[in-house]
Amino acid sequence: QVPLVESGGGLVQPGGSLRLSCVASEGVFTLNRMGWYRQAPNQKRELVAYLTSNGDTMYADSVKGRFTISEDSGKNSVSLRMNNLIMNNLKQEDTGVYYCHAGWFNFKGEQQYDYWGQGTQVTVSS
Repeated sequence: QVPLVESGGGLVQPGGSLRLSCVASEGVFTLNRMGWYRQAPNQKRELVAYLTSNGDTMYADSVKGRFTISEDSGKNSVSLRMNNLIMNNLKQEDTGVYYCHAGWFNFKGEQQYDYWGQGTQVTVSS
């Protein structure tokens, strides 16, 4: 079973918008951080954005002001379970495979365990 299931990729023109969603599957351990990485052809995978169960968010400089990450795990959830990445004013350089990533990080920010989704393609082209 895939631990994280992504949806929402596709083809969009420059300046357009897309929303990516990621849902943790049943059986995934408690999560306190969820986010997105992307990988362009022949490039390394890079961090795009993440949020924590404390409500903190982090964005790569290249997407600040254009992308917004939010969570929708349910009022009584003790774990992050779902997040959305709203991508506005998309540029050709945003093209790539977007991977959902989630895990548990200790108070020092050290990863204790993590999960990956299978990836969803985002193509920005006219």
